[in-house]
Amino acid sequence: MSLRKKDNFRDRMWKMLKKSAGFMGCTDDYTTASAVILGVPMDFTTTFRHGTSLGPLHIRLLSEGLEEYSLQLDRDLADYIYYDAGDVILPPGDVKEGLRRIKSVAEHFLSSKKFLLVLGGEHLLSLPVIEAVSRLYPALAVLHFDAHADLRNEYQGATLSHATVMRRVADAVGGDNIFQAGIRSSTRQELVYARLHTNLFPEEVASSLDKILSAIRNRPVYITLDIDVVDPAYAPGTGAPEPGGCTPQEIIQALHCLKSTQVVGMDLVEVNPVYDPSGRTSLLAAKLVREAILCFARQGDS
Repeated sequence: MSLRKKDNFRDRMWKMLKKSAGFMGCTDDYTTASAVILGVPMDFTTTFRHGTSLGPLHIRLLSEGLEEYSLQLDRDLADYIYYDAGDVILPPGDVKEGLRRIKSVAEHFLSSKKFLLVLGGEHLLSLPVIEAVSRLYPALAVLHFDAHADLRNEYQGATLSHATVMRRVADAVGGDNIFQAGIRSSTRQELVYARLHTNLFPEEVASSLDKILSAIRNRPVYITLDIDVVDPAYAPGTGAPEPGGCTPQEIIQALHCLKSTQVVGMDLVEVNPVYDPSGRTSLLAAKLVREAILCFARQGDS
């Protein structure tokens, strides 16, 4: 790519972003950052309870209620340089153009070898990000924490949906490269597909990681984390709550267990502040973002 084309692409990419209140402790200097936070306020295919477009904003706002220091990790955000790029500007109602923009922006940040952490937004946003990551890392393993299998081939006539996202990811990277943990809701057809094509660990979260780690330890890993993997007693602010999930401490410990692996990107999706006036779902999401930066981003300018 010529220098002029690179400059044009960079200009177009930045025009697709809208700056917002940043995550606590973020730097204004993109060039020195080893990690990038990107918001995707997408709520195009939500079918039960709308409001996930507000997720990125509320995660950032609630982050101010946390300490930068993690007692469990003995690590501090003050020792990390991370940039909050703001939110992708999405065209109302245009799913395919929205996915194209998300992929284009993700490719830009990933090409700089920065750790990308995406805040959602509905789960369909994971598809273009994972497609972008898999182009750079052909041996990619996708670790999927969720209450729902999201393996339908189509939902209400649409093949691109929050309910079909992992089926489309399987089309992109191969089902045998997907590891699903915490799943406690699916159709019978999804379960049959998962047993044949993906690596499914129903309902298990912490206990599944011992089995998963041996398969992904020497591979680049992408984490897609739907907040509804946590029991709605702890995280009610989500679009499709499913009783019986893990505790906040279990999902935090799951991230800690992965800190020795090569995690190259992550998204945290389906936070819906409309259904949680207390803000505890967004607060938990903000804490997961903090722990993810401390686990997977490089310290300082190393």
